[in-house]
Amino acid sequence: MQPRRSTLFPAALAALAALAAAVVLAQDAPAAKAPATPATPDIPFAPANAAAVRTPSAPGAWGGPRTGTEATLSDRVASYRIDATLDPLRHTIEARQQLTWRNRSALTVRSVYLHLYLNAHRNENSTFYTEERNGGESFRSGLDAGPEKYGYTELRAVRQGGRAVPWRYVQPDGGPATDRTVVRFDLPEPVAPGASTTLDIAFFDQLPRVTVRTGYFDTFHLVAQWFPKIGVLELPGERGATAVRWNVHEYHAESEYYADFGHYDVRLTVPKGYTVGATGQLQGQPVERGGLVTHHYVQGDVHDFAWTADSRTAPPLRATWRGGPHPVEVTVLFPPEYRSNAQPVLQAALDSLDYFTRTLGPYPYRTVTAVIPPYNGREASGMEYPTFFTADSVSDPARDTLGGMALDFVTIHEFGHGYFQGILASNEFEEPMLDEGLNEFWNQRMLRERGQKLHATTSLLRRLGFAPAFDVFDGERASLALAEPADPLGENAWLRLEGVGPVYARTAVMMRDLEAQLGKDVMERAMRTYYQRWKFRHPSIADLQATLAEVSGQAALVNTVFEQQVYAAQPVDDRIADFSSDEVLPQPGYAGANVNVTDEAAEEQAEAARRRWQDQHPDARPGTGPFPWRTAVVLRRRGAAVPQTLVVTFADGSRETVQWQGQERWRRFEWVKPVRAVSAQLDPERKHLLDANKLDDGRTLAADASATRRWTLDLGTIVQTLLALLATL
Repeated sequence: MQPRRSTLFPAALAALAALAAAVVLAQDAPAAKAPATPATPDIPFAPANAAAVRTPSAPGAWGGPRTGTEATLSDRVASYRIDATLDPLRHTIEARQQLTWRNRSALTVRSVYLHLYLNAHRNENSTFYTEERNGGESFRSGLDAGPEKYGYTELRAVRQGGRAVPWRYVQPDGGPATDRTVVRFDLPEPVAPGASTTLDIAFFDQLPRVTVRTGYFDTFHLVAQWFPKIGVLELPGERGATAVRWNVHEYHAESEYYADFGHYDVRLTVPKGYTVGATGQLQGQPVERGGLVTHHYVQGDVHDFAWTADSRTAPPLRATWRGGPHPVEVTVLFPPEYRSNAQPVLQAALDSLDYFTRTLGPYPYRTVTAVIPPYNGREASGMEYPTFFTADSVSDPARDTLGGMALDFVTIHEFGHGYFQGILASNEFEEPMLDEGLNEFWNQRMLRERGQKLHATTSLLRRLGFAPAFDVFDGERASLALAEPADPLGENAWLRLEGVGPVYARTAVMMRDLEAQLGKDVMERAMRTYYQRWKFRHPSIADLQATLAEVSGQAALVNTVFEQQVYAAQPVDDRIADFSSDEVLPQPGYAGANVNVTDEAAEEQAEAARRRWQDQHPDARPGTGPFPWRTAVVLRRRGAAVPQTLVVTFADGSRETVQWQGQERWRRFEWVKPVRAVSAQLDPERKHLLDANKLDDGRTLAADASATRRWTLDLGTIVQTLLALLATL
């Protein structure tokens, strides 16, 4: 997903939630059929404040690494058969779902929990809108869709083996009692360890006007997070769990999703004339009956299913990618007004298949579908689902350099989620860094390899010859509050002072800095290992850390970076506090033969020595002479200790390079040489972009206009970043 605008809100406030619950109790009374005082759950929830995991998962977690010899790509836990019919005039869906779920635990399961994500849009008293309201920020553009922004999922019937299943709504994170995004089913027939059960669920969706990831605009429908989806039962040794637990958080304003792998067999019925795109592969030709057309899609080894239907879609653009172990059919669906966007989106998707396959591992599926939402439907852009994503749009990518770059980036970003969110299936509730952050890092690496840079210019300025370009990671850096980061990167999605946005850029810069220290080849080898080891499982931050430490062979460095930036939020701020280079001159006082040399006499001796030396060396360089020079550099540290390099350059072109590896708050380096120093540079290879101020990394002993130029470049980067955000959000 693309980040929303600046989001600043506290966690759900219990008192306000209780008040809101009292006000709307009558209208929001759940349609449950459970006892008024149900039994205490025998399997607990993951903690409401769960965040970065510190303990690596057990080797056999999630069934152990997938070797490729198994019958299926993933250890399928939850499988879905869904028949759904769209009414595009009322923007509703009638559906029946058969959910088969396997109990992986050693405990008998008497109740299961499912997500009803669409109920976040039921009214303003959901956890989602309560947090958004208390935080004072709305999703992305802040589009006011009025009453059309509301939608919901209604459970019509739930049965297990023909017996009615009672249900009630719960709030695992202590959110408002009116939140209906998590439902508990109390099973008439408990599920024994290792056994499976099937639930038959009839449900109805009222889609909202698309303002947050899902919904409709006019004839366009993006149908996502639309069906009852079972939560994840985690076992001891998986993502830090020490006992069996349900990981099934409410739908928070800043969070996304987490689900088990399974098999999806979905029939989508829409009116004739509507173009459909969806997760997975179309099975045969659509079947028409009575003015309605049924499209049948199947996909195994995924953990979600999304689809689109629109009567205005232009003829799709298609291509076949053959750079992997099997062909991949790539499809771009687009409205007529964005025909110029289709080819760039297709090319970026094909290039992404090349890059991610080469640098991480083969793409395991046989389809990729990209959807460009229509004009006025951009709130649906920039979202990811297995084998299916929505791209962005610009008016004219061929003429608009900035817009074309944004179009490429969003396409690459959403495709990349197919790896970090789709195949690796990290927990986006609790550890968004593993998806949004790592994906952003890998996206920028790809753009850098393509030679793409950020251009802070317009078409008019470009014609005038003004077209400054910046490295993509400098653009990420410019968007951050480097001096005072508020939230650890490993914090969960909803307990953040600055919102989830900094997870994208700060993780990308942190990983880029770590790569600068480990080396490009080492980082790629470590990330390939991470992908191979954890694909079709659910890694934690601790699993990423352990893999990086093991493969790089630099555990101390990796662990230090994670302690400083992932489990804490320490700024990096090293600088050159003082820089001097002075002649070592004769000094006043008693000298040989007990002669008391005065200040004036010492100065006269020094000047005479200089004249003699100049007569003997008429072509001498400035900064040389009869006396040696003492050069001193004082470094100061205001933040976390990071390994630093200092390079001092002297008048004769020679250099002194030293390392600062300690934990001290300051350090002085001195040299006595026959030449004067001319410059000192901290971090000459720019390994630390997290440093709050790169301008104080360099000093010269003569006037130097480069700082002014660098201020201009930094300002240009900031302007570019703001423009890019406007273009992509």
